[in-house]
Formats: sequence, C-alpha cells, structure tokens
Amino acid sequence: MFYVYILYSNSLDKFYVGETENLEERLSQHSSGFFKNSFTAKANDWILFLKIKANSRIQSRQIERHIKQMKSSVYIRNLKNILIL
Repeated sequence: MFYVYILYSNSLDKFYVGETENLEERLSQHSSGFFKNSFTAKANDWILFLKIKANSRIQSRQIERHIKQMKSSVYIRNLKNILIL
C-alpha cells in the first residue's frame, strides 16, 4: 500500500505534501530531522494532517503532483473535509 501524506506545521502555518510506501517510517524521519536540508527541517511541530491511500506508486505520485500543483492551503483543507465525509 502506498500513501500520499500531508503534514502541517502550526509555527510555519504551512503544509508539506509527500508520498511513501511506509508511512510510519517516513513520519518518524520527518520528526527526527532525518532530512537535514529539506523543507520539513524548518520546523519541529509537523503533524499528520491527512493521509490518502493509493494502490500503486504511480497513483500516489499522481495524487501528490496534483495536490502540489494546486498550491493552495484552501484546497488542502477542503480536500480533508471531502475525504472525511
């Protein structure tokens, strides 16, 4: 199973969108500062805002790319509201 995940930092008031096959490991890496020069290294208060299951890496990358192309926190918040229903 693959996942698209969206993290949120309250201190930055920003979202981060990524995709992975192992969600727990990837979240741990973001929290521990594993990615030293990455966008998520700018804050240490990232929380999992939303996760979306995908059937394949191709599908997860397509979803990730679409969300990033929208470049909108409003879109991400609305996406969460739609998927929770």
